[in-house]
Amino acid sequence: MIRTTLATISALLALALPAAAADDFIASPTLRASVTVTSDVVRVGDLIDNAGSAALIPVYRSPDLGTTGTLTVAQVLSVLRAKQVIGVMTGDLKEVQVTRLARTLANKDLETAVASALERRFGLGDAANITVTFDRGVAEMRLDASNSGTLQPVATRYDARSGRFDIAFEIANDSNPTPTKLRFTGTAIETVEVAVLTRDIERLDLLKSSDVTLERRPKAEVTGEPASRDRSIGMQLRRPMRAGTPLRAADIVKPDFVVRDQNVTIIYQVPGLYLTSRGKAIESGAEGDTVSVLNVQSKRTLTGVVTGRGQVTIQGASQSAPMAPAVEQTSSLKRDEAPAPVDTAALVRNLVQAPASPAQIAQAQIPQARVSQAQAK
Repeated sequence: MIRTTLATISALLALALPAAAADDFIASPTLRASVTVTSDVVRVGDLIDNAGSAALIPVYRSPDLGTTGTLTVAQVLSVLRAKQVIGVMTGDLKEVQVTRLARTLANKDLETAVASALERRFGLGDAANITVTFDRGVAEMRLDASNSGTLQPVATRYDARSGRFDIAFEIANDSNPTPTKLRFTGTAIETVEVAVLTRDIERLDLLKSSDVTLERRPKAEVTGEPASRDRSIGMQLRRPMRAGTPLRAADIVKPDFVVRDQNVTIIYQVPGLYLTSRGKAIESGAEGDTVSVLNVQSKRTLTGVVTGRGQVTIQGASQSAPMAPAVEQTSSLKRDEAPAPVDTAALVRNLVQAPASPAQIAQAQIPQARVSQAQAK
């Protein structure tokens, strides 16, 4: 009896072992919580793991390119049962998210592609200086993710007079031997970065930082060399200009620190000596310019360098007064006697004050020497 019972148990175990081994190798189909697809349909194999032969069966239409859709688990199981797919493990899932992958081409990417296709062609310059405007507002473009190639221009037309372009591109497709074709039309104009006035400016006004901004303007609008913002600040205009006007290098000049007929301070400098006097400018000049000024005390015209606002500096003794005519006479110096030093103070006074007489001029400039005359025989 015992032997019969053991034989029966052994037989049952032998029958059960193959079934247990089969369970070890055949995994149950399991629903996924998140799904990503690249095609326009969602298949059974996208939704569940271990779908087996049913993996290629289409069950849903994919969401729009680059978007995500949500399905409840009950909806998914209902559709799967209709396709004869049963026994799917769901765990504690409540919904399934389906995302369709896409390649996004931003507006800037498309502008760059068009500018690159036109670069240094049709009389245009660098791509960075070409401003592109599409006929239709193109914020961004989404393509199937399989379009992994670069934008390759295959046909380019451009009218230099109107700035109109018509360009066709092709993009290689991983899932299709035929490339995807795109076509864009619009206008492309070469521009330059230029300083632009933010308000009306008079000729004598100094340009401040708030008076100038940087803008890109069509190159045709800026004749000559455009002025940079840094170079414009602190300068003056050659003529009054209105707000919104682009500045050229020829429109700006160094500010006049001295204006014609302006009262100025005349500074006379020699080593160890610094004198000032009142004067009037005969001509206008910027810092570093050489101008003529009238000394209002001596009524003499002097030439100096503009060194500040309302300030003209005369360096050295180049502005000395004219020497008196030499008087022919016989003179001699003793062998051991050095000539008397030049009276520098007298020279300077002669520059800034009216001389009293020709004798004073001669005395201020000619060293005094002892004169000996031969006695008449």
